[in-house]
Amino acid sequence: MSSSLKQKTVSGVVWSSVERFSVQGIQFLVMIIMARMLSPKDYGLIGMLTVFIAVAQSLIDSGFSQALIRKQNRTEIDNSTVFYFNIVVGVLLYLLLFIISPYVAEFYDSPELTLLMRVVCISVIFNSLVIVQRALLTININFKTQAKASFTAAIISGIVGIGLAWYGAGYWSIAAQQLTNLGLNTLLLWAFTHWRPQWRYSWKSFHELFAFGSKLMCSGLLDTLYKNMYLIVIGKFFTASSLGYYTRAHQFSDFPSSSLTGIMQRVTYPVLCQIQNDDERLALIYRRFLKFSAYLIFPLLMGLSAVAKPLVLLLLEEKWLFAATLLQIICFSMMWYPIHAINLNLLQVKGRSELFLKLEIIKKIISVVILCITISMGLIPMCFGQIISSLIALIINTHYTGILIKVGFIRQIRDLTPTLLLSFSMWGIVFGLTLVFEGILLQLTAGVLVGITYYLGLSFLFRFSELNELLSIIRRK
Repeated sequence: MSSSLKQKTVSGVVWSSVERFSVQGIQFLVMIIMARMLSPKDYGLIGMLTVFIAVAQSLIDSGFSQALIRKQNRTEIDNSTVFYFNIVVGVLLYLLLFIISPYVAEFYDSPELTLLMRVVCISVIFNSLVIVQRALLTININFKTQAKASFTAAIISGIVGIGLAWYGAGYWSIAAQQLTNLGLNTLLLWAFTHWRPQWRYSWKSFHELFAFGSKLMCSGLLDTLYKNMYLIVIGKFFTASSLGYYTRAHQFSDFPSSSLTGIMQRVTYPVLCQIQNDDERLALIYRRFLKFSAYLIFPLLMGLSAVAKPLVLLLLEEKWLFAATLLQIICFSMMWYPIHAINLNLLQVKGRSELFLKLEIIKKIISVVILCITISMGLIPMCFGQIISSLIALIINTHYTGILIKVGFIRQIRDLTPTLLLSFSMWGIVFGLTLVFEGILLQLTAGVLVGITYYLGLSFLFRFSELNELLSIIRRK
């Protein structure tokens, strides 16, 4: 890796980490405070609408972000074309969601969802206004600006949400927090970036970008539908409270998993795009990204699984205890998400968006079959089904990575096995401590301290190169 590219990569990792972990950390803290004041049903009602917002976002982007990042001779016409297309799609999608809101409320047998959906889905329009700005910042590996906007928006929106929850606004406090966050983020990105759209639109540019991005859009849409399918199923066949337990458990695991996944996707994609034609160099850097991601995420998720019960009891109180049981299981499926993301990034780097789509279709069919088998068994078997789906996805993704750059399933498993074994042994020790000790604080404190000491100590003893890379990044900043 050249010195300039390495410097950009390190800076990108640092600032992307700052944004992801600081912002999601704030949002996580806000969630904890609000969850103590609100009920599982309040979060369940918001969870019923999550799928519609997520699907709309997939359609708005349409893969244009990745297409802009990958295109090496992009022009201002390309940027403006994407911008105007996104706005039109965003407005049309909001109107559609506005119209179907009564039918959604009827589907879930929750009349309050009609107005709630019409308000919450305004976020769709906010998202459509900053697709290009985020893409351009990512191209330049400039995550510092995004961090400033996201951090400020998270702070202010958190204050709004907590304040409304304190005054008894119920689920409206969650809606207000989400809208304030997205609205402020949009305004700040416009204020912090110098790019403004030209009054130009090119159908030629649209077709060129859409030819690549449309496959990614379909892939993203499938992935979004699958991720939120559990919310639909639980909301329909179980209670709103059950959905609330699931969404809180998922958010606990999502904090470290999605944060790291987002960081690695945002940083690795533009970096790997710059060396897309050098397979030997690409494979080398790709494996380093892979091992480093696993070194961070495996112990985090396994450790979270081990201390799930005392953590939930401490932060959310007894009324959320069932969420801890779900969290213990979900962590073992979420720990593979950064690995999936890096494998799929490679397909995009190589311009194989059609293969990306093909894989998503295959994986989602398998996952739906597993969901259909487990749904009648209850929430806990459904969560175990997610682990099986995640492992099958790993096999499929790595198979095609092996075809493209000779870094397939066997090679990746060999690379990841030391970290996997170390993390699993740590999980066993920490989980054992939670069974031996009495008292929530003692279980949590002992588990965290022993887990960190054990993991870092053995990393040093067995000379894990990933530990040196982590220390190198810390020293630089």
